[in-house]
Amino acid sequence: MTDLLTVSTATPTREAALQLAESAITAGLAAGGQVAGPVASFFWHNGEFGQGEEWTVSFKTTAARYADLEAHLVEHHEWQNPEVTAVPLARVSAAYVEWVERITTQKVAHGG
Repeated sequence: MTDLLTVSTATPTREAALQLAESAITAGLAAGGQVAGPVASFFWHNGEFGQGEEWTVSFKTTAARYADLEAHLVEHHEWQNPEVTAVPLARVSAAYVEWVERITTQKVAHGG
């Protein structure tokens, strides 16, 4: 098992997802991220059933950077209580681990 995580959240628009991805990655909180969607979402909110479209944003980071990434996502998210989840990566190539660790331990300019 590695020290790497995939961290995910969802947003109501593609633009919001892109902004979260760019801000977290340029801050060095994640080495990379992907935006996917839209996805159909079904949920309970304030005691009512709802449904809509959301965009998923997933990030690759280290366990050591998780708390900072979570705080960043919550602070910059337009929802008051956004979902932020993390899943440990059980197997990852050594070169990929090195890249994620290198990126998340130093702030890197857009050129990477």
